[in-house]
Amino acid sequence: MDAIKGLINAVLKDLETKVSTHDPEEALKKALTKKDLGHIKVNYFKNGVLSVNVDSSARLYKLKLEKKELLEKLGREPCAIRDVRFRIGAVK
Repeated sequence: MDAIKGLINAVLKDLETKVSTHDPEEALKKALTKKDLGHIKVNYFKNGVLSVNVDSSARLYKLKLEKKELLEKLGREPCAIRDVRFRIGAVK
């Protein structure tokens, strides 16, 4: 009985890990610095495109310069992000 309980717990933990790593926001949190995360807010994720609001034009410029590296980091994650689109908007 303990073997079955251990197996069920292992499967549930594995499923929980897979669900959390497929979240685009979680992948973005892993790919960006804490400083950058304070200046952005995810709008939506649809058809592989992640839309992100940025609070200032300076931060928007910085993130656009780093977009290629960001997409490479996101490509290593199991989520299906193909592109990230940045725009100035509310971050609250």
